[in-house]
Amino acid sequence: MNSNKPTPAVVEATKQWLHEIVIGLNFCPFAKKEFVNNTIYYYESAQNQVKSALHELIEQCRYLQAHPELETTLIIYNDGFRGFDRYLDLVDYADDLLVDSDFEGVFQLATMHPEYCFEGADFDDASNFTNRSPYPIIHIIREASMARVLSVYNEPEKIPDHNIVLAQVKGADFFQQTLTRIHQQHFPTPSQEKDVE
Repeated sequence: MNSNKPTPAVVEATKQWLHEIVIGLNFCPFAKKEFVNNTIYYYESAQNQVKSALHELIEQCRYLQAHPELETTLIIYNDGFRGFDRYLDLVDYADDLLVDSDFEGVFQLATMHPEYCFEGADFDDASNFTNRSPYPIIHIIREASMARVLSVYNEPEKIPDHNIVLAQVKGADFFQQTLTRIHQQHFPTPSQEKDVE
């Protein structure tokens, strides 16, 4: 059990990002329903070591499996895995662990990170902001639910390309300013608190 107390600001910042960016710009056409219906489980994690984070992730898969009233889970790392490469290592191990834990075909993982960068893309390219979040996040998705919504959505394979085009139109500055504002509203840094004083 973590000694760190949950920080409501971390979850609230994540919810605001979902509301303004993911839902507001329709990056994920399926998010609004779950957001409005409160079927997203927000789990704040204080883990910063791969082994303990993997153990926690499997616990969260089991929790989601045991709670059919919840549609999906966001594991939000409040301070760990800030480096994108280390986060990707965690995700690689997590994908393997899903298979080893007999969750293959039951859950899949989606990735969001403050430094998200598509392979081959420039770090400052606006397209990266389709997957940039206030905190490192691993999104646990029910595969059956995803298959169901994709089956009734027109041309779902075009969603990523559409999102990238929209991100390019909005521009990197728009997203960076939005993320900075969300952080300042919900979780000011010590330097920002000093400025207020």
